[in-house]
Amino acid sequence: MKGIIGKKVGMTSIFDPTGKQTACTIIEAGPCVVTQVKTQETDGYSALQLSFGDKKEKNSSSAAINHFSKAQTSPKRFSKEFRDFSLAKNIGETVTVDIFSEGETIEVVGTTKGKGFQGVVKRHGFSGVGQQSHGQHDRQRAPGSLGNSSDASRVMKGMRMAGRMGNDRVKMKGLKVVKIFADKNYILVSGSVPGHNGSIVLIQK
Repeated sequence: MKGIIGKKVGMTSIFDPTGKQTACTIIEAGPCVVTQVKTQETDGYSALQLSFGDKKEKNSSSAAINHFSKAQTSPKRFSKEFRDFSLAKNIGETVTVDIFSEGETIEVVGTTKGKGFQGVVKRHGFSGVGQQSHGQHDRQRAPGSLGNSSDASRVMKGMRMAGRMGNDRVKMKGLKVVKIFADKNYILVSGSVPGHNGSIVLIQK
């Protein structure tokens, strides 16, 4: 497996030579520094730890500064392990967007936008009941009955109710690399990617 850490920039659309329009997400992928190499002999599994985004030294702990100094780099904001990395890299080397090629199929992992506490109409797609007339008051967006006449007098586990919505870790599969701008470390991915603009995402093969 190969992968890289990136930052979602926004969305756009491009046209292919036949005139077909494709919606794309712009991701600033890397450059990432290899800050740790784990092997089967020393750690029980093989992985590369990649770090992305500069962080001020005054805002970093002494342990973090010492850890990143082994790779001869400044403290970073985000670190992620990629198991069984398909490319041979040593500590201190850089991973860029060049590890991917146009037309390649990838997966993107991100955290969705948080929606806060929401009702059942927005959270689960309930249609609501009745009409907003004839003195119905405020029951239009209510969830309805929660009980069960044929079972115990309790709310069954898994009942769809109001609650916190969003802010979930989501993996989008089957996305394609539409275009790569190596000079700007930009990669254009087909379709949408979870998260707000500026959020951290993981791109992996």
